[in-house]
Amino acid sequence: MPALEGLRLTPTYHERVWGGQRLRPASPPIGEGWIVHEHGRVAGGAYAGRTLAELTAEYGEALLGRVPLARTGDRFPLLIKILDAADWLSVQVHPNDEQAVALEGPGHFGKTEAWHILEAAPGAQLIAGLKPGTTRDALASAIRGGTVTDLSRYLTVSAGDTVFIGAGTVHALGPGLLLYEVQQTSDITYRVFDWDRPQSAGRALHIEQSLAVADPAPTGAVQPPPPDGEAIGPLIACPYFTLEQVVGQDAALDLDTAGESFHALTLIEGAAEIAGAGWRQTPARFETVVVPASVGAYQVRPQGECRLLKASVV
Repeated sequence: MPALEGLRLTPTYHERVWGGQRLRPASPPIGEGWIVHEHGRVAGGAYAGRTLAELTAEYGEALLGRVPLARTGDRFPLLIKILDAADWLSVQVHPNDEQAVALEGPGHFGKTEAWHILEAAPGAQLIAGLKPGTTRDALASAIRGGTVTDLSRYLTVSAGDTVFIGAGTVHALGPGLLLYEVQQTSDITYRVFDWDRPQSAGRALHIEQSLAVADPAPTGAVQPPPPDGEAIGPLIACPYFTLEQVVGQDAALDLDTAGESFHALTLIEGAAEIAGAGWRQTPARFETVVVPASVGAYQVRPQGECRLLKASVV
C-alpha cells in the first residue's frame, strides 16, 4: 500500500428549501456543502476516487490516530458541512449515542455539534436551547402543540462566533448565516417544528422522537473569536471533536498530528498550501485536506493572509 499523505476531498452539495446562493448558484437553492464525511471521495493523487470509509477500513489507526480509533473504532468519526441559510432551518434536536442506538438501531451514533459563524447579516439570529426555567412538561406540551418557538432562546451572532450544541439541545439556524458545522459522524435529525412549512416525505416532523431526546436544560453558549495574533487559536473542545483556527500570512506554520488524531483542515479565507514529506495539497475555498495521523509533522504554507479551520479528535 502506498504511504498515506494529505487527502484533498471533493465537496458534495445538497438542495435545501432554506438554502441560499453563496455555496453555488442553483434553483432549488443549495443549503449544505458536505466537505468531510465517510462517503466523501479523495480528489486526486494515489487515492483518487477512494472514500474516507474505504481508507479508514484499510488503514485504521494510521489514518484516524490512536484517540479516534479508541472512540469510534473503524468509523471515520466526523461529519463537517458548510451551511448557507437564507431562511430559518427547522427547529431540531439530536440524540446522544445511547438514544441513537435505542431509536435507530445498532451502529448509529448521536449528534453533538458546533457551529462557527463565517458570515452573518446584521442582526442574524439562531436558536440555541430554551428559556431558563422551562420544565420538561412545558417542553413536551410545546413540542406536541407546535409552540416550541415560544420557549426558545434566541441569540444574535456575528462572524467569528462559535456555538456549541450538545445532544438534546433544541436549536435552529436563522436567515443570513453562512457557517461551518462540525459534528459526530451522524446525520440523525429530529424535526420539532418547521415554521408551518407543508410536511412532505423528506420534511416530516418527528414528534415522538423529539419528545424522547429533547432536554430543557442545555443551552448553546456563544464563544468569541480567539485573540488576534494567535497563529493557532482554540474555538471548541469536547469529547467528540476539537476545533481550532489556523491563521497565517507569510511564514510557514509547523503542525504535527503526533499520531493522536487526523487533522481536517478547511480553507476559509485566502490561499494556502498544506505539505508534508513528499506531498502537497492546495485546497480551494471550503475544500478540506485530511492529514492522516501517521503523517506526523507537516506545514501550512500561507500564500498571503489566510485562515483555516482545523478539526481533530483529541
